[in-house]
Amino acid sequence: MTENIFQSKLIRDLRTLFPGCIILKNDPNYLQGFPDLLILYHNKWAALEVKDSEQASEDPSLQPNQAYYITVLDRMSYASFIYPENMKRILNELQQTFRSHW
Repeated sequence: MTENIFQSKLIRDLRTLFPGCIILKNDPNYLQGFPDLLILYHNKWAALEVKDSEQASEDPSLQPNQAYYITVLDRMSYASFIYPENMKRILNELQQTFRSHW
């Protein structure tokens, strides 16, 4: 599955799981390495860097700053790499994150 196809499916799943959420697709040319998606839900937010596979998330040739932004943003609220192999776990973590701050 390509990253674009996975991202489209993920966005549909996020909208189903979190009705009324706002999902922003970030411009990769504006802030290099910033995660692909920002999800706003009630009084919380999360950032996700979408990859087409687990291998892609561990690739040493990741865009510079991707791991940095995931670490920094996760300290602020929630941020993670997401790919088909960990999607279920990440969506569960998002549910816990969003639920714990209502």
